[in-house]
Amino acid sequence: MLTAAAVVPFGAEATARARRAGGRIGFVDDNLDNYHANVYLKALTGTLQGRGFTLAGCTGLQEQPGRAWAAKNDIPYFPDVAALNAAVDFFMLLAPSTPETHLELCRRVLPLKKPTFVDKTFAPDFATARDIVALADRSGTSMQTSSALRYTNVQEEAKKLGADAVEHMITWGNGGSFGEYAIHPVELLISVMGPDAQRLMRRGTGDRSQLLIDFSGGRTGVVNVYTGSATPFAASLSSRKGTRYLPVDQARMFEASLSSTLDFFETGRPNVDRRETMAVMGILEASRLPEATERFVPIPR
Repeated sequence: MLTAAAVVPFGAEATARARRAGGRIGFVDDNLDNYHANVYLKALTGTLQGRGFTLAGCTGLQEQPGRAWAAKNDIPYFPDVAALNAAVDFFMLLAPSTPETHLELCRRVLPLKKPTFVDKTFAPDFATARDIVALADRSGTSMQTSSALRYTNVQEEAKKLGADAVEHMITWGNGGSFGEYAIHPVELLISVMGPDAQRLMRRGTGDRSQLLIDFSGGRTGVVNVYTGSATPFAASLSSRKGTRYLPVDQARMFEASLSSTLDFFETGRPNVDRRETMAVMGILEASRLPEATERFVPIPR
């Protein structure tokens, strides 16, 4: 059974290392030649350079494109995680388009007991997500995961309304497929509404999908996933005072996401509630059930 705690102790030596300013990061990936690896490297060497973190090395399951990416970016490439471990203080496990590789990569990384960020989508299904969390707990390794859509102007506006003020929320998102991109509008929803999602129903399984979600306390949410379209990421927040529509400002969300990860590395304490991570995974799991298109189904927790 999952614990509600979002913080996992991971040893005095690792704690001391994590609490210093800056440090050496290692990228662990499937195919390193991807958008997330590029945008995070750009931020580390650009706008976030003053944080004192460096990309000290990388490794990938697909060796040939990994070595090519490393050579192009002048980053040391290591043949495997064990070799990379000696050169880094923290791990960023990416593979954003192939979450089915995350469990195997976590099996190699988490026993090394260094603070680890796992990129979206955390796992291909809810059971695998539980396995990864259990592995982190057994290893005593501090770990967090999130989509970049957790760090936007929408969350800032929700905070101004006050805790629990949002009674209904709608999110919109796009992307190449529901399987890869539904994580974004779902994370946007949960980061505001919290982890107490109870049941959902899905309307549409093609390019236009809509998730109707009931939360505790009579609160509700709707997630629209419009793949293959020009639909911008956006949200509406409804409170007793009224409703506000907010296009997502995407210009700095990856930088903000990475900055939060660096905060985690500095303190060694995750700043993403594990219950919210599992609520996101539970919603994605329930949305794939065939019966969810016919009636409300419970969201696994």
